[in-house]
Amino acid sequence: MKSLVIYDSVYGNTEKIAQAIGQVLKGKGEVRVVNVKQANVEMLAGNKLLLVGSPTQAFNMMPAMKTWFKTLPKGSLNDIQVAAFDTRLDIKKVKNIILTFMESIFGYAAEKIGKALVKKGGSQVVKPEGFFVDGSEGPITAGELERAITWAGKLS
Repeated sequence: MKSLVIYDSVYGNTEKIAQAIGQVLKGKGEVRVVNVKQANVEMLAGNKLLLVGSPTQAFNMMPAMKTWFKTLPKGSLNDIQVAAFDTRLDIKKVKNIILTFMESIFGYAAEKIGKALVKKGGSQVVKPEGFFVDGSEGPITAGELERAITWAGKLS
């Protein structure tokens, strides 16, 4: 199965998750892991699975990811299985009432990425998933890289 993982990353945490996911998918076929700044529509050709991930910033995906989605024509993901992921702070650990309230209203990047993938014609194979980082710059929270590997192993 040919797969493509597209990610954006600020401090390298989302890139590490994307690379780990890519390693798992290599066991199932050809896979390419690409930063969103190098991604283009032509890269979608022949892929059966597309995973897209971004850090959560201001309860949304990063601007470069939003721009990339704007370049995708409607229907460009027809016949492609899709999955979305993000990196995020664990709001429960932050213990900030305002952030908790805002998160309950606006959510995280993964959900928005998932909706954008489906809007472009993709078939969502799993619900969007978030992986925790410690602090706004990371590192990845202990155990989250392993959780990402397990999550990716369920994709086919």
